[in-house]
Amino acid sequence: MITKQPVLNVGMVGHIDHGKTTLLYQLSGKWTDTHSEELKRGITIKLGYADVVIRKCKECNSYTREKTCKCGGQSEEIEYISFVDVPGHEMLMATMLSGAAIIDAALLVIAANEPCPKPQTKEHLIALQAKGIKNIIIIQNKVDLVDKARAMKSYLEIKEFVKGTVAENAPIIPISARQGVNLDLIYEEITKIPLQKRDEKSEPIFFVARSFDINKPGTEIKDLSGGILGGILKEGTLEVGDEIEIKPGMSVKKHDKTTYTPLTTKIISLYSGSSNLDKAEPSGSLALQTELDPLLTKSDNLVGCVVGLKGKLPDVSYTLKLKTTLFKEILGAEKETAVTPIKVNEPILLSINTSISVGMVTKVKNNEVELALKIPLVAIKGSKVGMARNLVGHWRLIGWGEAL
Repeated sequence: MITKQPVLNVGMVGHIDHGKTTLLYQLSGKWTDTHSEELKRGITIKLGYADVVIRKCKECNSYTREKTCKCGGQSEEIEYISFVDVPGHEMLMATMLSGAAIIDAALLVIAANEPCPKPQTKEHLIALQAKGIKNIIIIQNKVDLVDKARAMKSYLEIKEFVKGTVAENAPIIPISARQGVNLDLIYEEITKIPLQKRDEKSEPIFFVARSFDINKPGTEIKDLSGGILGGILKEGTLEVGDEIEIKPGMSVKKHDKTTYTPLTTKIISLYSGSSNLDKAEPSGSLALQTELDPLLTKSDNLVGCVVGLKGKLPDVSYTLKLKTTLFKEILGAEKETAVTPIKVNEPILLSINTSISVGMVTKVKNNEVELALKIPLVAIKGSKVGMARNLVGHWRLIGWGEAL
């Protein structure tokens, strides 16, 4: 019997329109573009989730998510995983970095009918490297739209692109997401990814990637359900009934000044996919139903917050100290632009855990920088932090840092 919680979080990353969301639908049976604006524009704006149980056919040994294989044989459950669909659009790199903070592995989707690398393909691979994601499977999508010569040229372009990167030895699987070709090979490769050892002994730390209100309009007050927090439990365990604290919490704007108030509440129920849990361990995507007023959680109001047991979380900080590693060139830029050293009084976009903030550089010493934050963070020592600089109106990745 497999676990009630996913054992692996697999991110879907890559350039816009290369077929990530279509592929995820084929792999999971779920469309993750559920917001009206996403459907209207045809792009992924917010992080999407889909849980899948990978199965193996007892007759032909192929991998599937169906109980009955295409060959007619019955399949058995092998592994329970959680997919995280992240945006590919250049304006949404901050959300992509938030997604990279909560995944263990990634499918890097590259379209065979376009030259490789496209700007966000390059940017996403470096973002995975910056966040320490080493388990990568390359998906060469849209092979149904090209001839054999172009498919081979695309393959060689991909090999050249990943040379010297964390994905240099990653498997490359040619597929057609739209036609559902070679999905079994993707499932099989995912089952080969080594499972990370989870820390269940430390104090719980839960990163909020989504927050929402599940009540339908017109619901009677007495029938209202408490606010929901969706995200990843990185370490420790959480149980129904736990008193929790949410930091930095609720933002309140008064006289042009925004302040943040930590929230305390109780966990009413825990969900992993369709499973109702009494106790949650570090693993795949998780939803906490709380006693919070759903007004506080609706429309992703609490995204970026960190949840822990009451009184156990680190303090909220308006400053951040980083040990930085800068790239040689700015990623995603139309022309090659060297990354110049970080300067005092320069604004830097920071992605830490699932939170985004802008920091004004106050001090630079060798490869260490200190920043004053516009939005406070719960900075956990050792966390990987993505750093971006504003270039001609776009935030572009320039490197990464480690929280000190």
